[in-house]
Amino acid sequence: MDYWKRFMATYPTVDDLAAASEDEVLKLWQGLGYYSRARNLHKAARQIVAMGKFPDTPADIKKLKGVGDYTAAAIASFAFSFPVPAVDGNCHRVLSRVYGIDTPINSTQGKKLFQALAEQLMTEGRGNADRPEDFNAAMMDFGATQCTPKPPACIVCPFNEQCEALRQGRVDELPVKLKTTRVKTRRIVYFYIRHQGQVAIHRRGEGDIWQGLWEPVVFENQKLPAWDGKLTMVANQVKHVLTHRVIMADFYLLETDTKPPLPKDYIWIDEGEFETYAVPRLVEILIERLSRV
Repeated sequence: MDYWKRFMATYPTVDDLAAASEDEVLKLWQGLGYYSRARNLHKAARQIVAMGKFPDTPADIKKLKGVGDYTAAAIASFAFSFPVPAVDGNCHRVLSRVYGIDTPINSTQGKKLFQALAEQLMTEGRGNADRPEDFNAAMMDFGATQCTPKPPACIVCPFNEQCEALRQGRVDELPVKLKTTRVKTRRIVYFYIRHQGQVAIHRRGEGDIWQGLWEPVVFENQKLPAWDGKLTMVANQVKHVLTHRVIMADFYLLETDTKPPLPKDYIWIDEGEFETYAVPRLVEILIERLSRV
């Protein structure tokens, strides 16, 4: 909530967000994770300003950067009363249990099946098509508070007499989801290089974690250099968990009188200015550990 308040106070209108730099947006977002969402919000704001208005159909809303089927349906139904179901995890869970559907929710067949069923319920239900926002809100809230992952409140559920999963004793088995993502472990080493009140940093590039964020000198799957200066181990085997990755990091402090050779994308800044740059949470941890050295 504090992040939300700060974000809205800084960018009260879409024009304010569009006018900001990516660095400013990422710095304000720092600590929340999922930085692609901040970048997408920023790009979408610029799209909206260029259009001159907020898009008001599901198809046009989906053209905004970072907006997929679910988000487009949610916005279209809540903001513009379009009769489109917002099929999220809660919706999958309710429908799979009530109707006893074991088709994997993340399979191509499953996505089509649940979308079609939700559309049928919305359009055929009494008054649902006229109040799509209420239908979507009810489905979301019911899955979040009643038909929860574990343990669902089946005894007092208004659907317990028609719920196929309850009748078959399969509540804990549904919904079914294919395991498609394997968690990978990455090992990196950070060198916080301090030279006459300055520190070397660079911005992470596209196509990897923490795109656009800043960090000290980093090595991954590389031979570590032998630099002149005082080298201090700040911390080792620091575990940092992301959605699909586990990062194991070692932190070093190098205090040197001579600047070591670094790739061209590194810059030297006054150490006191580092706090104005947007950094990943792991770098925040490094800085916190440095204060104890």
